[in-house]
Amino acid sequence: MKIRIYYEDTDAGGIVYHTNYIKYCERARSEHFFSRGIMPGEGNKYGFVVRKITADFLGSAVLGDVLEVKTSILNFKNSSMTLLQEITNENKILFSMEVLLVYVEEGKPRRVPDHLADILMDLNKS
Repeated sequence: MKIRIYYEDTDAGGIVYHTNYIKYCERARSEHFFSRGIMPGEGNKYGFVVRKITADFLGSAVLGDVLEVKTSILNFKNSSMTLLQEITNENKILFSMEVLLVYVEEGKPRRVPDHLADILMDLNKS
């Protein structure tokens, strides 16, 4: 997924504010579902929740840059998965994170439904 950096994305120093990288990764995960006509969750009924994030800030983006968010599955279990998400600018990695997501229904961990698992497996094909 491509993301253009706007003035609102930057801090007083003119570089992308650090928490925005995590937001961009979230958008990329959601967009993966939206582009297939599927909602990634529905309020308190079901969806994926973040259990753990390990992030590395390796470079900076600035106003006008066009970044790319790449996502791949590192580990997939019954009710959870670990994803690697990297944000690049002209093939230089600026941000990298591993995120552990857990699928929940009504607040309790549940097995990821087959139709959602199939959509997620597409991440490793792109």
